[in-house]
Amino acid sequence: MRPEKVKAAIKRAWHHMAHGATIRGVTMAEITQRDLRSRSREIMDAVERGRSFTVTRDGHRIGELIPLRHRRRFVSRDEFAAMSRNAPGAGLDAFRADQDAAANHELGSAYDR
Repeated sequence: MRPEKVKAAIKRAWHHMAHGATIRGVTMAEITQRDLRSRSREIMDAVERGRSFTVTRDGHRIGELIPLRHRRRFVSRDEFAAMSRNAPGAGLDAFRADQDAAANHELGSAYDR
């Protein structure tokens, strides 16, 4: 087979490779370990853009490539106020009880613990 035809066949196979495995409600394209090794840059670029993949070896699923969620560190006062509007109210006694349950009230040196 001519190299151009091989490249075209690989491109078509790559394009249609997504079997659509659904894991935890998310549809992921299945890729083989060989695809991951030979097309790692292209696959990692796709992951960076938000795409997820299930990696297979000998037809068995062995892992998932999923994008990391970027967490924001700063929330504006207005956003916090908007999110807090629907939060359930907590009385002072309940708030203190939660703090007491979470805190370790042992007396003594921190080095003795």
